[in-house]
Amino acid sequence: MQLSKRVWFLRVLAVALSLGMLASCGFRRKKYENPITKDTQQPDKVLFDKAVKDLERNRFEVARLTLQTLINTYDTSEYLAKAKLAIADSWFREGGAHGLAQAEAEYKDFILFYPTLEESAEAQEKVCMIHYRQMEKPDRDSTHALKAEEECRNLLVQFPNSKYAPQAQQLLRNIQEAIAEGEFRVGDFYHHKGSHPAAANRLQALVDQYPLFSGSDEALWTLGDSYSKMGPRFRDKTGQAYTRIVKDYPLSPYADQAKQKLKEMEMEIPEPDPVALARMKYEEENRTTKSFTKKSLGLFSKSPDVTRAAKSGTPAMERTQPTIPASVPVPAAGAGVTDVSVSTVNDSSTLDSKPDARANPPKPGDSNSPNGQPASTSSSTPAAPAAQAADDTPKNKAYQPVKQKEKKEKKKKNKKSENK
Repeated sequence: MQLSKRVWFLRVLAVALSLGMLASCGFRRKKYENPITKDTQQPDKVLFDKAVKDLERNRFEVARLTLQTLINTYDTSEYLAKAKLAIADSWFREGGAHGLAQAEAEYKDFILFYPTLEESAEAQEKVCMIHYRQMEKPDRDSTHALKAEEECRNLLVQFPNSKYAPQAQQLLRNIQEAIAEGEFRVGDFYHHKGSHPAAANRLQALVDQYPLFSGSDEALWTLGDSYSKMGPRFRDKTGQAYTRIVKDYPLSPYADQAKQKLKEMEMEIPEPDPVALARMKYEEENRTTKSFTKKSLGLFSKSPDVTRAAKSGTPAMERTQPTIPASVPVPAAGAGVTDVSVSTVNDSSTLDSKPDARANPPKPGDSNSPNGQPASTSSSTPAAPAAQAADDTPKNKAYQPVKQKEKKEKKKKNKKSENK
């Protein structure tokens, strides 16, 4: 029985690989999304149509050469924007790390040169998809996930009325589901290890930044347990975590346990939020399920599983900021140096008009002296040692050799006068 299942799985895998190879070899023609529908025989239009045919047959290098010829030859053509966008699309279709990097650069150039065109929103959506396709599982590198989150957020901010905005909003929910899953795994690891301040710091930032995460209720439950084990000083934070489960995630399997915890702590049990209740019902009714083939091939895929991502609600539109663990004491107001600023002096005459501090060093008895010893005010100090100390200063010692030399010269002059 096990052998037959293994043979069946290998056959399915072979069929999938064969279909992928056929698609990559160019046997299936993929129609270009942005053709020029205008019926004309202008030479620039003829060049563009030729490039589109090469692009649809995966002859990407030939298509780019044709489009570059159009741009260089007809610099006043009405199809310049279309040609530049088609060059970016050719890199996007070619794929690979190099091709996607080139596509991102071309799309951003297009947005820079043509920010008011409708195609700019499409270019920004493609930039988001470039990083979305390169996302890895939550326990791996999150560089592309964070970059995809930023680019999709830029699309919603720059082009909020675009037809690509709803799709970008769902992509942003999927991306944040993967990012939040990675953060939850780190926080859960700290919790099981016994590093409760580190776990609480991670999980608190997670539930505050990504409330649409499918595992937010479990994250809040772990967060409350971490705070409870950090001592009675964090009793309020423990209650807040359990309260959010009851109020914002009423259908969660942890809701009844959270109510019991609040009852034991003698804290108020809140009523479920109707909006949160309706949202959870909608998510359960519209949750997507993975097919058997996707489950089988998921082990070989590097992409994250986002089937549990939210289908409604506004995703987080602010960047994640670094957080400080709750166990770190907050410094008192005005204690120590809290802000250091550096500014450029525009008026150079300040150095010429004001004296140089190095030319007037503080006196040994000054309260602002470097050694920090204040001047002695005792009346029992004899005056002679003070005068002797004044004579032994480096300034007086510097003049002693000069005085001795003058005395010797005077003696020589007196001897010469006596001899005469």
